[in-house]
Amino acid sequence: MAIKVGIPRSLFYYRYFPLWKTFFEELGAEVIVSDRTSKKILDDGVKSCVDEACLPIKLFHGHVLNLKDKVDYVFIPRYTSVSRHEYICPKFGGLPDMVRNTLSDLPKIIDTEINLWKSKRNSKKAAIEIGEILGASKKESSAAYNSAVTAYRKFREQVQQGILPIDILEKKLTVLKKNDENTLNIAIIGHVYNLYDSYINMNMLNKLKNNKINIITIEMMDNRIIDENVKGLKKRLFWNFGRKAVGTALHILNRKDIDGIIYLMSFGCGIDSFICDMIERRVKNGSNIPFMVLTLDEHSGEAGMDTRLEAFTDMIRWRLKNGNNVSALG
Repeated sequence: MAIKVGIPRSLFYYRYFPLWKTFFEELGAEVIVSDRTSKKILDDGVKSCVDEACLPIKLFHGHVLNLKDKVDYVFIPRYTSVSRHEYICPKFGGLPDMVRNTLSDLPKIIDTEINLWKSKRNSKKAAIEIGEILGASKKESSAAYNSAVTAYRKFREQVQQGILPIDILEKKLTVLKKNDENTLNIAIIGHVYNLYDSYINMNMLNKLKNNKINIITIEMMDNRIIDENVKGLKKRLFWNFGRKAVGTALHILNRKDIDGIIYLMSFGCGIDSFICDMIERRVKNGSNIPFMVLTLDEHSGEAGMDTRLEAFTDMIRWRLKNGNNVSALG
């Protein structure tokens, strides 16, 4: 009987799921994903997690609870760095310990550290360590990892063609292009776990697409474009997300086809608090592109979100049609 490995549908699920799914399946394991986010999953996470945690961390606890009675292992890698000389949010590094010391009666947790600060080759080393936990040999784990990287590269290629990661994961491979005057190009900057969880963001992406909005995200940007645009910063950004977000924003400012920018952040996120401010200043000082910040929290009422999205897009369309000489700042 195949070993069942559970992957919470939260945090880096939206970025690395194709890689880890392929890796575990190549080793003969059955991959079980937690259910889509729901009120119960969110409420369970909020009740079980410390109050000081941000919304995505609370939600992750809910997804672990959703999985705990269905699997032999829960996959919660100790992410420290996913790129050379850059870190990610420190809460990711402590996440396995938070979960282990907060939730009871859990299956075994795979908490291998993934730290690419010094070298990208450390990712293969981590994969081999994970394989050993499941009883695989170094050769088997290495072959499984190579297949996983191939699957991940294919996933990244599809994203860079303009397909949203969530549409790939849910096999809805459609791309909306700006093919008439009513279609807008709007860039949305935010963490993958806020951007692609339709419950947390109140189905924001589908609401925009249904309103003839072509969505551009950080994940669609080539790393070379991002790196080129952050070269001019006075100081290196040592957060992986910060570099990608700022590089994407600076690239967007040089494009002539972007009609608006939305920054989607979660309440209580330390990185977002200053990266959002940095980007907003750059946009307002260096362009005439309409800019809006949307903040997510534990509330689930959609009226406020709907009103702001409709007002933002209506304002852009009115401005393009009737007042394109009017500043976006009023």
